[in-house]
Amino acid sequence: MAIITISRGSYSKGKEVAEKVAQKLGYQCIAREVLLDASKELNIPEVKLLEAIRDAPSIFDRFTYGKERYVAYFQAALLKNLQRDNVVYHGLAGHFFLKGISHAVKVRIIADMKDRVRLEMAHEGSSEQEALAKIKGNDEARRKWSLHLHGIDTSDSSLYDLVVHIRKITVDDAVDIIAHSAGLRTFETTFESQKAMDDLVIAAEVKASLIGLKPDIQVFSENGRVLVGTKTSLAKEPDLVQEMETIAKNVQGVKSVEVKVKHLVEWHD
Repeated sequence: MAIITISRGSYSKGKEVAEKVAQKLGYQCIAREVLLDASKELNIPEVKLLEAIRDAPSIFDRFTYGKERYVAYFQAALLKNLQRDNVVYHGLAGHFFLKGISHAVKVRIIADMKDRVRLEMAHEGSSEQEALAKIKGNDEARRKWSLHLHGIDTSDSSLYDLVVHIRKITVDDAVDIIAHSAGLRTFETTFESQKAMDDLVIAAEVKASLIGLKPDIQVFSENGRVLVGTKTSLAKEPDLVQEMETIAKNVQGVKSVEVKVKHLVEWHD
């Protein structure tokens, strides 16, 4: 059993690969429905969540943490969907949020630009120049998004276990390669890896529940023990600390909560 994340640019046939891998393995295939789940549960317009995980941060967002809030909501919804295992996720951000999860197979699908442009033109009825500009713009927005929120570049091959170029390797070839890789012993779900996944889910849900109160937080969880790190002292805001602890303790799986100033946080930093 494994989790498979497939990162791809537009018109790279990544969606087709993901759906066929899920069908071959009998896994669930998810993408846009994660946004729908998050928007319904949190009463946030879906378009806001989509913008948050797709577009590069604006200067305004950098000061208000607006984008980080929406990303925290999306992260919590995505990880909750991936927690049960046997899932293929295609789209943005999947591999970012599964750091340290050994049973996650992280895949990047790439395709030649001329093929992507041809598909964009056929789908949108646009000119070659318009299609090329749109694809390059989308690629750059995704790159800036990952650099701003995670300090990494989506085009960096070291982020992935597999990078598959759809050209000589066909879609069906890619499906066979990914399905075979998911069955390797190194990607088997273990007690330890599932526990790590459960802790990621707890941390994400706590962060999503608290980020409206304190948008600069980092949250870690280990065996249900939750540590919330902040960038500013809360010594003069005991009521806020108490409110944060109360909210966090109501998240399923949380056993204890501690709030600390970020520069004092050593656990998992």
